[in-house]
Amino acid sequence: DKLFNLKCFSLKSFFQFQQYDKIVSLLRRMSNLEKLTLYLPIEGRNKVIDGTYVQHDILDYMPQLHSFTFYICTYVKTVDLSYKLSSEDIQQTLTNIGQQHVTSIVNYIHCGIAACSIFSLPFQFDYLKHLGNKFPNIVFSYVTFLLVEDINLFKHEFFIRIARSFPLLNFLRIFNRKSQVLDGLMTFSSDNCQLHSIIEYHHLTRLDVRDAHRDYVEQFLNETKTYIPCLTEFGVDVDDLKAVTKNFTRKETRRNCAK
Repeated sequence: DKLFNLKCFSLKSFFQFQQYDKIVSLLRRMSNLEKLTLYLPIEGRNKVIDGTYVQHDILDYMPQLHSFTFYICTYVKTVDLSYKLSSEDIQQTLTNIGQQHVTSIVNYIHCGIAACSIFSLPFQFDYLKHLGNKFPNIVFSYVTFLLVEDINLFKHEFFIRIARSFPLLNFLRIFNRKSQVLDGLMTFSSDNCQLHSIIEYHHLTRLDVRDAHRDYVEQFLNETKTYIPCLTEFGVDVDDLKAVTKNFTRKETRRNCAK
């Protein structure tokens, strides 16, 4: 078996798939593996892949492993779960198996689905999907593509955090139909520096808000809120674009629309 002699193995999928058990069966044949990299978005399960599963399904079969870089996200329907999801509980399963430089995120997205991810630190991948309002205060130094989605609206502070946590962000896609007006966010308060600060995305060249409320077009085109000097590709509903820019005559949107 050639897999038995493998020392290094990497498997990455940026599309959700259901063949988790097949992958586990394959990995178990690599008992001499020393370095393993996994990027796995898994769907079609009624249980979240946490630290306990990682230990019993994978690590127990790799006694020589000394480098494990991973991102595993389980997409589950909350109605199918027999227990309440908790990022803290998932984190505890990682601590229990001796994985110290790891973290977890639970984010609720469309159609009653929860995206439950566990990953090693520092985050080594350049691609991340379904990040929501709640994420750890860390820097994702290598991420260039990011998709954000949440069942709750995104406030201005959220995008401040995104700019700080993703310094090399090149492509941002937003899924959120909730209006920022619902929380009075479209009017800044002069006595709130956090809300009033202008966000700068120095490397962002592509932005897609076609699946977002019109308020997020305002969020990114209004130069009093956001500055995107390198933007060259903008996915947006034409009616939203005309409304926010007032048919390209609005002063506050000219700079971000310049390219």
